[in-house]
Amino acid sequence: MESYIVGICIAVCGNFLISISLNIQKYTHMRQSQRGTKPYYTSRLWWCGILLMGLGELGNFAAYGFAPASLIAPLGCVSVIASGVISVLFLKETLRASDILGGALALTGTYFLVTFAPHASPHVTANMVERSLVSWIFLIYFAFEAILFAILMYLYKCRNMKHIVIIMIMVALLASVTVISVKAVSGMITETIRGSHLQLTYPIFYIMFIIMITSCAFQIKFLNQAMKLFDATEIVPINYVFFTASAVVAGQSRSKVSAGIHWSFPDCTSSTQNQDGQRVHFYGPDSREKLYG
Repeated sequence: MESYIVGICIAVCGNFLISISLNIQKYTHMRQSQRGTKPYYTSRLWWCGILLMGLGELGNFAAYGFAPASLIAPLGCVSVIASGVISVLFLKETLRASDILGGALALTGTYFLVTFAPHASPHVTANMVERSLVSWIFLIYFAFEAILFAILMYLYKCRNMKHIVIIMIMVALLASVTVISVKAVSGMITETIRGSHLQLTYPIFYIMFIIMITSCAFQIKFLNQAMKLFDATEIVPINYVFFTASAVVAGQSRSKVSAGIHWSFPDCTSSTQNQDGQRVHFYGPDSREKLYG
């Protein structure tokens, strides 16, 4: 079986668990608001939803080790469809004609994205991650995200603008950081398991792991704030659209760096292979200038 098929199957199962967890959290918020008792995070049911979300995200984490982000991210459509069905059956939310049309369009778009997205996942090593993080493409992309997030946070906190689009864009911006860090961490773990080279000794692995955990925690925080204000049938589709767009762009920004490192360099004079299994090209008359390809 092809590795990307394994990634697809794991991602589908993970997104189904996430859809269940979101509806459990929504139900908890509804019950707590009716009773007017303790905060939602004191409920055991809410923590069961968080546990299911953790398992679902763990599945997505594993899936990124088998397939590229541009193939895994659109499979969040499974969460959209499943969440819509669950919210209508168990939370008694209203199913509108626009919801059905949106679900059909989401399925169609997911089919095209999965069909035409690259199925081969490049090997991710610590050296590759370090080079990607200091490239001008990634730095421009990250600066744009940071400025946009700061503006939205100002509108949300200081101007008290509780619009669903503002909250979901902030979640999506955090999700793009999560995708980059998850792909880096899962890729380095995969390389270590394959035995090509031990990647867990590099500090960048632990830096990306901390970034992954932190961005996931803030995503959960903003999603729960949205759950208290809006219906699941509104939150999940909007989150899917923004998350997929941000994840694909984030994945492409990283892959462009990996694919385009050698654009402005002359022909190499010699080459060899380093301990990470990468081709190293030497340039110049004394062959001391190195570039990883």
